[in-house]
Amino acid sequence: MELYKANEKLFNELVMFVRNQIGVYDTLITRKTLIEDELGVTGDDAEDLLIAFSRRYNIDISNFNFTKYFYDEPGVFNLQNRKIEPLTVGHLEKAIIAGRLDEEVINS
Repeated sequence: MELYKANEKLFNELVMFVRNQIGVYDTLITRKTLIEDELGVTGDDAEDLLIAFSRRYNIDISNFNFTKYFYDEPGVFNLQNRKIEPLTVGHLEKAIIAGRLDEEVINS
């Protein structure tokens, strides 16, 4: 029960961090919330979020593949003709526990 409470405290803190970073306060954020599709974080904003996340929680993101999980910055000549993989707030929580964000953590 204590571990559950600790995880809930960590998750609630993470949700507040994400909200403050992206300025979204009126959307329900759960562990299954998709960062790109549901929160609208893409391109440079996604990179900024994950860099701030790595600094705040001391997470190694050196092996994280941004282009696999986020579209490029929208632009006139930039057609998004590829499919991205889902990245959720729950994946960020797992990264905090593991100390890194990479394929192994995301797929665990």
